[in-house]
Amino acid sequence: MENALAVVTVVVVGLLVGVEFAVGVFFNPILDRLPDNGGLAGRSDGARVLGKVMPVWYIGSVVLGVLWAALAWGGAAAGLVTAATALLVLSVLMSIVLLVPIASRGARWTPESVPADWKQQIGRWDRFHYVRIGVIVTAFALMVVGLA
Repeated sequence: MENALAVVTVVVVGLLVGVEFAVGVFFNPILDRLPDNGGLAGRSDGARVLGKVMPVWYIGSVVLGVLWAALAWGGAAAGLVTAATALLVLSVLMSIVLLVPIASRGARWTPESVPADWKQQIGRWDRFHYVRIGVIVTAFALMVVGLA
């Protein structure tokens, strides 16, 4: 049971890391290079779509981590999984406090309603996102080591 849960958790968190990495390192920079602020619509749509999926994914990852840590308690992997889960909780808190407010505004932007400082706002979101990527990559690495 613990091994199956560990594998599922590592896969779910690994996919989460992959999506967040791709958004930060590939998709958003591609959108930002589109002429005439063409990336605004893509970022806005991405905020709407991912804003529905990512909360479930993040909370699900935390729940899986808690379950794995509970089953592993007293074993060699318990400390690593607990630390990884704590980092996932940190990433959720970062999302709620730092990223979601900006993304929620961005999800409503249209070419007609975009604020003058929208580029600064998405730049701030990007910086917070890179930090969050570092946090979840570290959590994932700890889980992989715990699985091994």
